[in-house]
Amino acid sequence: MKLFRFATPGGPRLGLEDAEGRGFDLTAADPEAFASIASWLALPDPAGAVRAAAARAASLPSLAALDLLAPVDQQEVWAAGVTYERSRQARREESPSGGDFYDLVYAAERPELFFKAQPQRVSGPGAPIRIRADSAWNVPEPELALVLSATGRVVGFTIGNDVSSRSIEGENPLYLPQAKVYEGACALGPAVALAGAPGLDPRRATVTMTIRRQGRDAFAGQTSTSRLRRSPEELADWLFRELSFPWGAVLLTGTGIVPPESFTLQPGDVVEIEIEGIGRLVNEVSPSPGPSPPGSGRPRANPPAP
Repeated sequence: MKLFRFATPGGPRLGLEDAEGRGFDLTAADPEAFASIASWLALPDPAGAVRAAAARAASLPSLAALDLLAPVDQQEVWAAGVTYERSRQARREESPSGGDFYDLVYAAERPELFFKAQPQRVSGPGAPIRIRADSAWNVPEPELALVLSATGRVVGFTIGNDVSSRSIEGENPLYLPQAKVYEGACALGPAVALAGAPGLDPRRATVTMTIRRQGRDAFAGQTSTSRLRRSPEELADWLFRELSFPWGAVLLTGTGIVPPESFTLQPGDVVEIEIEGIGRLVNEVSPSPGPSPPGSGRPRANPPAP
């Protein structure tokens, strides 16, 4: 089963896709529990609440006709770094003088965790992502994303794109926030596959990424979450050790697919990420050189819930 967030004239609502591909309106079935992702993740038993609401939820029309939004509304998005051997190798390539530094990060007991995005900076399915105007080397990073309840339980999984500037991070490891945190640098979706759902094994899921440029494949890669050095539960435990998240949180688990040094994203590129058992997330790189100025009329993707 997959929980998703979708737009309506009356505001965002939550829906459920069952194993047969049918859609149901969870918000109508239980307006209090499913008023938002935040209200759902604050429940003592989020998965149990989905099952209870699904039993009495009304059907939705064709899922293809729905305007899907990023599955966040008040949740902070965090990320774990250098959790795959390929990621460690890529950090050595971009920062030759800092290779030992990333070796330590990969082997250490404590994982690298960093803040990635506020919900208003997260793009949903089909919404644009961005590359920094002051960076010459930019890549998408396809990642399994953990959806965590307010108590730190892994209640589901979605797809994340941790868009990054390798040139800025390669200059100095302390530049990580500028390389990772900026307008349009994070995408999530299309839905949350609930933990324990049939066909989903987050520890052995195939991850693929294709980048299309002018209708042709500019890059394609594949990996498996079995290559993750740390388990989802271990990463979640470290995140919640000294932090509280009353509306839940999303945690990206790192990437095992990194384009070669000769590749950089360009405006108009289309990034497709697919994770077995979860779905496919598609975003186009915006032609805009910077974030929308106030009053510009260009909408931000998925504003936070009131």
